[in-house]
Amino acid sequence: MTTTTEVADICSTLIRMDTTNPGSGERKAAEYVAGLLDEVGIEPTVVESAPHRTNVLARIPGDGTDPDALLIHGHLDVVPADPSEWRLHPFSGEVEDGCVHGRGAVDMKGTLSMTLAAVREWARRGVRPRRDIVLAFVADEEATGEYGAGYVVDEHRDWFADCTEAISESGGFSWHEGDTRIYPVAVGERGTAWMRLTAKGVAGHGSKPAADNPVVELSRALVRIAEHRWPVRLTPAVATLIEGLSRALGTTIDLDRLDEEIERLPQASMLFKGVLRNSANPTMLDAGYKVNVIPGTAHAHVDGRFLPGYRDEFLETIDRLLGPKVTREFVSMGEAVSAPAEGLFDQLRGALLAEDPTGHPVPYVMTGGTDAKAFAQLGIRGYGFAPLLLPPDLNYFGMFHGVDERVPVEGLEFGVRVLDRLLLAETEPPATEH
Repeated sequence: MTTTTEVADICSTLIRMDTTNPGSGERKAAEYVAGLLDEVGIEPTVVESAPHRTNVLARIPGDGTDPDALLIHGHLDVVPADPSEWRLHPFSGEVEDGCVHGRGAVDMKGTLSMTLAAVREWARRGVRPRRDIVLAFVADEEATGEYGAGYVVDEHRDWFADCTEAISESGGFSWHEGDTRIYPVAVGERGTAWMRLTAKGVAGHGSKPAADNPVVELSRALVRIAEHRWPVRLTPAVATLIEGLSRALGTTIDLDRLDEEIERLPQASMLFKGVLRNSANPTMLDAGYKVNVIPGTAHAHVDGRFLPGYRDEFLETIDRLLGPKVTREFVSMGEAVSAPAEGLFDQLRGALLAEDPTGHPVPYVMTGGTDAKAFAQLGIRGYGFAPLLLPPDLNYFGMFHGVDERVPVEGLEFGVRVLDRLLLAETEPPATEH
């Protein structure tokens, strides 16, 4: 099997390559990834959507056991990090206290490292997976995906013609409720509605009574959005998740009193409390150019998310909250996606249980979004599966876009072993409910 050193070294090296988005692009990291593949005889194809916005594609032939190809995709870019806020420099990639530290350790250069370490070891061992594997290391996921997944889906879709399913980030990690280890495997994610709001009014002198101040009008709309209490909408996938949690924890989670259950189960409920409702959060404001001038226009941005099947309800509610004087346009719109909690899900579950027989894999719905939305346009069913065995005191969700992001080396090695079991050997799950 792949050594701890290789997967940790790959992760550390990738972190040291600053691929902040927006920034100087992903080319350096993409060239490194391509070199790692080429070194073991896996032929990479490097494609750029714009200067330095670089993507790497590759195919690993299977042994013919399964005729459908599996896509494994991940993004090379990361969100910004302010070094003054971090204990260790966010682009140091330093290995300390058993963890690889730096921006992207969890989101998601650690996952890329597990994939690269696994496929490199297959090549060295001369083994083939049960099905063709298509690898896509892409740019721009931390923005709109226009230069990454969106680009390869539009311009290089032949690569994915026989892919029926995909795995990527945000699932398969261990989550602790007391002594119980839960492994949420993502079978869906909420839709994304990033919106730019505009209010128009009458420009004038700041010392005069305002005839129609767009800053005020926009502010009122933002307060209405921020204070709106969205109703609970229990989707089938989330209900299945909660039922799985009930079995794992040996308790009954009352589906009719979920807000109370969130208080009763603070740890476990973090897996579902963010996907019980639609949501909308004001995130950016832009108005005016001088303190003594009432501007004629004011803008804001809102991060909206909606549950599968509730897009229309979400937009109707937003329009009501905005009122007649504020308009909206989409910065990015991505539909909610879902995949069945069976078939490949059972194989994902089986691979986890083969490494951790006392764990409890459950289906899970992500609050945010990933590149799975882009690949879903090709009919590819996406699963969040980046397997990690984590210590109870590591706040996994806090690592995403947070300060002092890090990933345990042992967790990365666990992930390599799980991927190996998933793709090289039959992994029939125990005959229990999921």
